[in-house]
Formats: sequence, C-alpha cells, structure tokens
Amino acid sequence: MQFFPSQFTHFVRSRSTVRNFKILIRFIIVLVILIIIYSILFHYIMAAEGQDFSWITGFYWTLTVMSTLGFGDITFHTDLGRIFSIVVLVSGVFFLLILLPFTFIQFFYAPWMEAQNASRAPRKLPEGTTGHVIITHYGPVTRHLIKKLKQYNYSYVVLCPDLEEALKLSDMDVRVVVGDLDDPETYRKISIESAAMVVTTRSDIVNTNVVSTIRSISETVPIISTVTDPASIDILELAGSTHVLRLDEMMGQFLARRTTGGNSMAHKIGQFDSLLIAEANVAGTPLVGKTLKESKLRQLTGLTISGAWDRGEFKTARPEMKITPNTVLVLAGSEPEIRKYDELFCIYNTNLEPVVVIGGGKVGTATSLALEKREIDYRVVERNPELVPDDDRFILGNAADLEILEKAGIMKAPTAIITTHDDDTNIYLVIYCRRLRPDIQIISRATLDRNVTTLHRAGADFVLSYESMGANTMFNLLNRSDILMLTEGLDVFKVKLPSSLIGKTLAESGIRSKTGCSVVGLVSEEKTQFELDPYSPLSANTEIILIGSIADENRFLDIFGNS
Repeated sequence: MQFFPSQFTHFVRSRSTVRNFKILIRFIIVLVILIIIYSILFHYIMAAEGQDFSWITGFYWTLTVMSTLGFGDITFHTDLGRIFSIVVLVSGVFFLLILLPFTFIQFFYAPWMEAQNASRAPRKLPEGTTGHVIITHYGPVTRHLIKKLKQYNYSYVVLCPDLEEALKLSDMDVRVVVGDLDDPETYRKISIESAAMVVTTRSDIVNTNVVSTIRSISETVPIISTVTDPASIDILELAGSTHVLRLDEMMGQFLARRTTGGNSMAHKIGQFDSLLIAEANVAGTPLVGKTLKESKLRQLTGLTISGAWDRGEFKTARPEMKITPNTVLVLAGSEPEIRKYDELFCIYNTNLEPVVVIGGGKVGTATSLALEKREIDYRVVERNPELVPDDDRFILGNAADLEILEKAGIMKAPTAIITTHDDDTNIYLVIYCRRLRPDIQIISRATLDRNVTTLHRAGADFVLSYESMGANTMFNLLNRSDILMLTEGLDVFKVKLPSSLIGKTLAESGIRSKTGCSVVGLVSEEKTQFELDPYSPLSANTEIILIGSIADENRFLDIFGNS
C-alpha cells in the first residue's frame, strides 16, 4: 500500500496538476468576488427598503440564497429586491451546484485519483534496482513463481501494459510497473541491464516481440520464454531467448517418468553441481517387500536413498521404511553410482500391459511420446476426432464411457495417466478409474495448485501441478548455486556447516532424525564428496548438501542454526 506522502508527491510533481490548480484557483477567486458583490448589493437594496443588517448578515444571506438553502427571516419587500434574489438564486445554482462540483472533480479530484493510481502502479523502478526478476504476464505459473521468489528474498516486478490490470494486481499486493511491452524505454525504466532474469509467458508472437525488444537494449540478461507451438521454438531462440520452455511437453515427460512400467532404471530429475538426483520405480524388482536396511542399496551402489514417494506423499528415508510396489525411490549420488544402480535393475521389466493415457491433447501427446521412448506400450483415449490420428493406439471416445475404457485396457493396465487441462474433469476421472480398479496406479495432471490435494483425496497416486512444475523450472534457471527445486515440496540445498555441528560426526549429528533432511554430500575446498563416512568428524569451512522439503530445511535451520 502506498501512503499519503507518496501519493502527494506524485500529485504535485505533475505539470497538469499545476495547470489544473491555476484553473481551480481562478474559479474560486471569481466565485468569491461574485459573493462579495452580491453582499454589497444586498446592503444597498436593504437600505433602500429601510432595513439595516450587518456585513456578516449580508454574506450569510448571499450564501443561503446561492446554495438554495432558503431565505429564512431575511427577505426583500420590493420587486427590485425580489428580482435581485432571483438573480442571486439562479447564479448560485449555476456556480455552486453545477460549475463548482464539475471544476472540483475535473481539476482536483480526478487528478488526485490519477496520482493515487500512479503511485500504486508506477512507470519505473527506483534508481539502483538490481538483481530483480522481470515478469511480463501474471498467470498461474508466474503467480507460483512469485511465491518462490518471495520465499528466497528475490525482488521482482510484473510489467503490465494495461493500467486497470496493474491496479488490480497492486490491490493483490503484487509489485507492478505500467509500460508498453514493445517499447525499449519501458525496459530502461525497469533497469533491464541489472535484472537477474526476464520471464515472458504470453503468446508466442508477443513473447517474440518482447524478446526482440529486450535484446535491442541488453545482450546479457537471461530471458526465459514459454512456447505453445513447437514451430515457434526456433523463432524465439533466433530472437534472443536464453531458454525456451514447452511446458506441455515437460508436463508429459514428468507424467511418463512417474509411470510404473517399462524398465526399472533410475531417471534423472535434477543436478546440483556434480550431484545427480534421480527417481526409480521399484515395482517388479526384488526390492519390493524389503525395508531400506534390508535392500542394502547403499552398500551395493553407493547411492544415498534420500526418501521415497508413496501415493503422492514424500517420506524421508528410514532404515525401517518398507518398499511397496507403489514406492518411487529418490536417489542421490554421482553418475557412476547411478549407472551401477541401472546395471543392477535394468533387467527387470514390468511392461506387461499398455498404459492408459486419458486425453490426447498437447500434454497427452507428449506423455505418449515419452512412454514410447521408454519402450512402454500405451493406449490414448480422446473424444475430439481432430486429435485422433490413424493409429491403433488411439481410441476415439469419452473416457467416462466404460466400454471405451475397457477397449483401452483399463481393467489390465498397470497405470492410468489423466492429462486433460480441466481439473474438474480430472477429479471426475480419477474417482471413476479408482472405482473401476482399486489397485491401478493413477497419475494425474493438475492445472491449478489448489486442486492437488483434492486429486490425491479422489484417489490419485501422483499429482503433478502444471503451475508448480513451470515455476520450479523457471526458478532453477536463475542459476542460484545453493538451492535446486526438484518437484513440489522437495528441494536440494547447500548450507555452510553450522557451528554447532563442527567436530561432530554425521552419526552424532542426528540431522535426519531431527529434521527429516538427508545429507547427500559435503563440499570442502571446492571438492564435492558423495561417499560419506558417518563416523568422520565434520570440519569447519565445510558446506553440506541436503535434500528435503521446505519444512525440513526450516527445521534444520531452527535446530542447528546457520553460521
């Protein structure tokens, strides 16, 4: 919220304000002179009628007549006096009831409101602004990105070409600047040269214009742009975009990666320096039914088991944790260790029946392509004939029709992936599929973050939020060296070893039991160590790499501090 001094500053600095003030003052002067003249004439006419009143009474009578409040007990008895009263009354109606409100609104109130709006939605950033993120559109993905930026103390600004939209965002406590997206001067005013990153998520054509305009001023600022048409990728790259994101394709790949089926190899989901983070489905492997301690994965591969996903819930790794067919292990280690895991488990294949993909749009198509790359058979159910190619793997029909789902193989499929862009439809289909097959793995897309919990409650094993995925990807492209967001609720972060842990061993620290964080690496003298000795004392000037949720990170800092 802007305060009065800021609004007043915007008000008085405007050239039009000075001009409006002059007009308003002139009008008031004319009105005062008219009142004085009427008061003088009042005394002369009253004296002619043989009546005598004070000067205050003359002003009082003039104002009551001009404002149409009435005459009271002061009246004229002659026709001249009555004619004078009519003139005063008519001029009062014209000046006080018509001109005065119009003049006040036109030359004071309206400029004041404009100044107030200008203070809420400025056209430039303060001098010296640096390290900020510029966002050209406020939508579901960027709204989630702003939450991440606030969480990690990044400054940001949303650039709005429309003042009304900017004021609405300002009322929502979003920092905005008003300016045309295709005007180079706009970007100069928001310190484009010193910005940390630009995110543009408008249409492909508008994004191209934005990127070209920015590149005419700055060749170095990183620009992230989203694209809906694959043909636009090359154009945006030619325009100067640093990263071009196809969020629909990324969502399809994320959904396919969660699928139980195909080989049981580890699939990389992120990299933190030389530390690789991967996920691995364990269905169909000898690991099912064992505890983490019994699996001996650490001894066999050297990998750190950071935790596991079980029906959408991330659980911190514990020695007694039971591995089920629905478990997806989160692994952390070096590339050779990941390869060793793959060598052990790549022989196990659970691709016995096709996976059912509901929805053949952009996300559904991307999902099916990702499944094909993993050599997993699939069937796509789509009700729009225009999206159904001449392919036996595509089935035309409504997924709410039992015959259509049975034709797609829902009764035998290991997994159903729901990819429509409508969350209401997804919730409906999740409930339906869960009722048909209580034992099937259900993976669903969520367009809005607020529907993730509802989809889990409806029966989905995994729910991937479109806005969270996009926001996390964009945040990671900030190239921040001390944090990597993997999926919603799971981060890898690096902190300097707290003073309270200096000299202690990892076994003595109790980091995992106290905070839920898993230590996956140590950085000392610019060397990263993944093979950790739990009984080796931790030295000063060491950084530790941990994996856990935001709550785990906050718990770690609360318990151990950070120095």
